[in-house]
Amino acid sequence: MQQVDLHTHSNKSDGSYSPAQLVDYAVAKGLCAVALTDHDTIDGLAEAVEHAEALSQAGLPSVEVVPGIEFSTKYEEQDVHIVGLYIAYDSPAFRSELQRFVDSRTGRNIKMCSNLREAGIDISYDKLQARNPDAVITRAHYASFLLEEGYVKSRQDAFAQYLGDHTKYFVPREKVTPAQAVSLILTAGGIPILAHPPLYHMGKERLDSLVSSLKDAGLMGIEALYSTYTHQDERDMRRLADKYGLLLSGGSDFHGANKPNLDLGTGYGSLFVPEEFLSGIKAAHSRLNAASLS
Repeated sequence: MQQVDLHTHSNKSDGSYSPAQLVDYAVAKGLCAVALTDHDTIDGLAEAVEHAEALSQAGLPSVEVVPGIEFSTKYEEQDVHIVGLYIAYDSPAFRSELQRFVDSRTGRNIKMCSNLREAGIDISYDKLQARNPDAVITRAHYASFLLEEGYVKSRQDAFAQYLGDHTKYFVPREKVTPAQAVSLILTAGGIPILAHPPLYHMGKERLDSLVSSLKDAGLMGIEALYSTYTHQDERDMRRLADKYGLLLSGGSDFHGANKPNLDLGTGYGSLFVPEEFLSGIKAAHSRLNAASLS
C-alpha cells in the first residue's frame, strides 16, 4: 500500500522547504502524493506542480502534487483550521478573496512590529519581508527573527514573552469563520476538510456540534490521521466521519526545520496515511466537478 501526506507547508507560509524542495523530499520519502497546504496562501502551488511535472517529463521519479490551502478561522473565539484539497487555485474570484486575507494579515503585522519596537526590539515589517521573501509572514517568522537577533534564547521563549495570544504585543487579525472557509473552498472546486480536531481540545459535545454545523455548510472530510494523534484520537475522528458521512484525510503537518523531529509522511515516526484516503477524496472531487458542469 502506497503512502500519501495531505497536510504540509512550505516557505511560502511557515515551513522551511521551498515548494520544489518539498516535492523532491516527497519523492525521496517514497510518497505517491503530497498536498501543499500553506496557511492562507496559494503562492507555492504553481512551483510545486510545475516541478513535479518537470521531473515526470524528464523521466525521473515524481509525485502527485495536490493543490491545497489551510485557512485559519475563528469559531467561538477559538482557532479552527480548514484544509482545502484540489482547489482551482488559478480562479480569479478565489485569488481576489485570498488577497483580502493577505491585506488583513499585513495590517496586523505592521501593528505587531510597532508593538515590539516599543519593547525595544529593532524590528519592522520590511525587515521581516526581506528575510522571508515571498512568504506570508506568520508568528513563526517573528520567532525566528527574535531568536537570531538574540532577543530570546528559544522559540518557546519568543512566544511566551512576545508572540503568544495573551502577551501585550500580540495583535489578533481578522479571521473568517470555518463555515466561510468551507464555502470558499467549495466555490474553488475543492474538498473542504476539518484539520486536526483533537488539537482544539473542545470536548466531544462541542466538537460534535462544530462538525454538525460544518457538515450543513458543506464540509466533506476530516483528518482522521495526524502526527500527534493517540489511538483514541484516531478512533474518535473515524467515529465522527462515520456519523456525518465525511471523507477521511490525514497528514503530518510537515514544516521542515520549523517543527523539529516531525518528518514528512511519518510525522513523529509512526504516521502512515494510506493512498486509499486520497482515492476517496479524488472520487468526491470528480463528482463535485461533474455536478458543477451539469
